[in-house]
Amino acid sequence: MKISGFTMVRNATLLYYPVKESIMSVLPLVDEFIVALDKGDASDTTEQEILSIGSDKIKIPYRVWDEQLYKNSQIFRHETNFALSKCTGDWCFYIQADEVIHEDDYEEIQLACQRHLNNKKVEGLLFNYRHFWGDYLHYLPFHGWYRNEIRIIRNHIGVESIKDAQSFRIGNRKLKVAKINAHIFHYGWVRPPDRMGKKKKEHDNIHQGSTVNSLETPSDIFNYGNLSAIPLYTETHPAIMQERISSFFWTDQLTYNTFLNTRKKLKHEKVGNKIISWFENRILNGRQLFGYKNWKTIK
Repeated sequence: MKISGFTMVRNATLLYYPVKESIMSVLPLVDEFIVALDKGDASDTTEQEILSIGSDKIKIPYRVWDEQLYKNSQIFRHETNFALSKCTGDWCFYIQADEVIHEDDYEEIQLACQRHLNNKKVEGLLFNYRHFWGDYLHYLPFHGWYRNEIRIIRNHIGVESIKDAQSFRIGNRKLKVAKINAHIFHYGWVRPPDRMGKKKKEHDNIHQGSTVNSLETPSDIFNYGNLSAIPLYTETHPAIMQERISSFFWTDQLTYNTFLNTRKKLKHEKVGNKIISWFENRILNGRQLFGYKNWKTIK
């Protein structure tokens, strides 16, 4: 059995993505790791970070993002599909630059890949998600935040990345997947507020088809809101994240008590979603009602 890892990335260090930790968390599980890398801004050091890992498993095809594909974030799935096309494994493990795997889940992931290797009905493996918010102490087990996603897919069966590279399909058909007891730790919303503002503006511009370099223009300081209203995370983070967590430096830029809300409410702050979240977490043991589901589960 051979497993390929793959991702696409640009300007990761400037926008505070844990790209090095992300790749390193998957390396023990894969035989090769493909990074479709656009060198991005001249001051970005993503390439140096990746090369500093020093693994001969890492293969970097250098890319130049096609601005014609910015509209509706097509560029993200295009680059993801390019990286996937370079994978040679039986399974392909997709990890985004703000996602990290916990070492406690390695055995479960390896066993699942082996167990389903010859069962062609299983086209992918479905992971649980933990979305962190503002800092490394708070997370979002709330309605409206996807609780699962496909991150391992069977190779050479026509699977492609869809939409803004969140998930996968074969043509218009949902994949048949097996759910495994492993987590993706998503740190996409753990950034200094100024960097979060830059990242959001960058993605908004791309989605709208704009080619303006948002890294060189002013952006809003992102307001995470009142973190005391967000559940505390009491379990462990991946060991590979410990150095980054210990260097957390923007506590004084966050609000940990009641604050005056001067922006539109975010999805987890809306009353309706709060009520649904309570029911899902307290009554349904985390199962989401009429939520996002881009797959068909095989039991």
